[in-house]
Amino acid sequence: MVRAMQPRIIPRDEHGISRKQISPNALRTLYRLRDNGFIAYLVGGCVRDLLMGRTPKDFDIATDAVPGQIKRLFRNCRLIGRRFRLAHLHFQDEILEVSTFRASAPPEPPETEGEPESDRPPLHLKDEDGMVLRDNVFGTPEEDALRRDFTINALAYNIADFTVIDYANGLSDLEQRLIRPIGDPLVRFTEDPVRMIRAVRFSASHDLTIEPATWEAIRELAPTITRAAPARLYEEMLKIFLLGSARPVFTLMERSGLLAALFPGLSRWLAGGGERLAVLNTNLECLDRLYRGGLAPSSPLFLAALFGPVLEEEAIARHRDGIPYQQGLDAVCTGFLEELCTTVCIPGRIGGQLRRILAFQPSLHRMPPRRPAILAGRPEFTDAMAYLCLTAKTREENRRSLEWWQTFITTPAAATVEKSAPEGPAKRRRRRGRRRRPAEQPAP
Repeated sequence: MVRAMQPRIIPRDEHGISRKQISPNALRTLYRLRDNGFIAYLVGGCVRDLLMGRTPKDFDIATDAVPGQIKRLFRNCRLIGRRFRLAHLHFQDEILEVSTFRASAPPEPPETEGEPESDRPPLHLKDEDGMVLRDNVFGTPEEDALRRDFTINALAYNIADFTVIDYANGLSDLEQRLIRPIGDPLVRFTEDPVRMIRAVRFSASHDLTIEPATWEAIRELAPTITRAAPARLYEEMLKIFLLGSARPVFTLMERSGLLAALFPGLSRWLAGGGERLAVLNTNLECLDRLYRGGLAPSSPLFLAALFGPVLEEEAIARHRDGIPYQQGLDAVCTGFLEELCTTVCIPGRIGGQLRRILAFQPSLHRMPPRRPAILAGRPEFTDAMAYLCLTAKTREENRRSLEWWQTFITTPAAATVEKSAPEGPAKRRRRRGRRRRPAEQPAP
């Protein structure tokens, strides 16, 4: 259990957070909770980002109101979760997450001989390795802050007096640009292995340094990341690779051992030569440029950028052995995704889109292409073209195809003519004559 310490209170005139920077929906929620007699704080990453001068993606709220009370206060409330019981407030333009202050595990009650066991599930539950499975023990604001993953995420903004409350020396670490868990790194990463991925993500996206003891703990516990739910790990992958820092986060994942644990097939392929790592780094740099340019990459495009080179290489190897390319690609994608889903569960729909992006590439490479306007109208064309742009950075033979398609796309007249032009000389339709009835025979 993390030892509590006297919190540091930073008054309004000593920090840079303004209510103008906070979502209007979040402000209304905070005020309603406060006006009904509850404590209401902005917590976690949004406070960290506001203090760093960044625009938060989400505004999370913590309160001493329990989920049932939150639901009665807000008609737009939906209660979700089993491990963490949360309230989601649905507004027209955003969803706010409101949680009740939580405490660490309560002391185990003494066993009473002959007392029947309760059928009610425990509020706090860990598995035999120490990973938290269920956690619905309500507590104080201090206890809630000290349960969080990193010191820089244990900051709170109090709407009652506009102060910032620092429970875990997070402001000092923020000034030193350090990522440090609250408490023993080995214990905190065992409780929730996904915290290792979050440390890597914050380091890459916020240009922070992982504290040395924390980095060594990540390297030691990296293989245990597979104990987390595969569906949850897929969501974490989207967060770390689709928000503009894919290249630096990939480097940290590879050095920490997390990449090998999550993507064993990709790790084996990378061991085949340094030029393969260079290809992936180039692809991920392109994803980051798309994000910074305001064009957020799709999930299938990210998967193609990360896994496309290895899948295409294996499909080509099968083609050399006499298997048709598309048939080989289908088999390779199926086997790769089946292996991957044991650690990171990719939805079937997304996996299908990945396969179609890769299957589309031979049509884009064929010069001149067959019926290009028809190809350009297919649903997967945009992501397939984006993947062609990525591969053109490292494959000289793809640049000519990319230039042709870019010219075609920017010349609407050519597309219109091609789309309306007949494929060949029209066949003359044979005119059917009127069928004559046989003449009636005269009666004898």
